[in-house]
Amino acid sequence: MNIVEALDQAIASHAKWKYRLMEAIDTEKSEWRVSDVRTDNSCNFGKWLSELPLSERLSENYNKVRTLHAEFHGLAADVLELALAGRKDEAAAAMALGSRFAAVSSNLTMAVMAWKDAASDNTPA
Repeated sequence: MNIVEALDQAIASHAKWKYRLMEAIDTEKSEWRVSDVRTDNSCNFGKWLSELPLSERLSENYNKVRTLHAEFHGLAADVLELALAGRKDEAAAAMALGSRFAAVSSNLTMAVMAWKDAASDNTPA
């Protein structure tokens, strides 16, 4: 898989997390464990990030995305923990527009898109 495809998949995959978290808030259940969600290198994108060649891992795009990706996982785990504890209002507020989760999620998507645009510009036609 090339970098552009991997970045497209990352955007789609992390968008699904919003749905999964909302579902966990509604049901107070999840197939995911909080500790697994908190780990940013066990998802496919996290594994892909850690396996990139050193030259790519030294890039500004990589560092920005890696940092935001780790923060996203931490915040998603916090929301899931609240949801599984039945603290629906707190979990919903933690995801709401204006929350840290919403900001990091948006910033991560924008950073991945910027990286994808830069990679697309460098990909031979």
